[in-house]
Amino acid sequence: MPASLTDPCRAWRKLAQMNRLANQRLHNACAQLSPQDYTAPRASFFPSIRETLNHILLVDRFYINALQGNRLDTAALNDARDLTRFAALLVAQKQSDEALLALVDSLTAQTLARIVVVDRGDRQQQDRADDLLSHLFQHQTHHRGQVHAMLCSTHVAPPQLDEFIVGDDAAVREPDMAALGWTEADLMR
Repeated sequence: MPASLTDPCRAWRKLAQMNRLANQRLHNACAQLSPQDYTAPRASFFPSIRETLNHILLVDRFYINALQGNRLDTAALNDARDLTRFAALLVAQKQSDEALLALVDSLTAQTLARIVVVDRGDRQQQDRADDLLSHLFQHQTHHRGQVHAMLCSTHVAPPQLDEFIVGDDAAVREPDMAALGWTEADLMR
């Protein structure tokens, strides 16, 4: 039986890869915005595209840090919240996405089931690693959807964000894969 059929971590890898691909595509669209459009007030949970993208980064940093076994890093969270330039957000989110990919690549069935202590400053939360990852991927998808909706009120067409994983999507994802230096073999392992 091929290892991909018995690998309990394959789905997590694909979710981390999909996250990176979706961020790449969404950021390419947002790069077409003027600084004014990037920061303009909009109807959403967070009141601008900038604040929503910063929030995605902040929560990524929070959970990745915890999953790596670290204590609360308030400075990194404040930095994510306070990024004002889109170019800085791009660099920081890419680093976060790469850290998540590396984390997921290191997983085993045992580490997925381990209890992670999440330092919330005033309290310690304890959850399984796979539950935290599930929450993190849902969080990213939820808020990327909000940015997607906010783009509808700009001159930039919202990009397709869900054509990444199945074989039939290969032609559609080709430019994104090339931009990241990925191959189909990287994605389908």
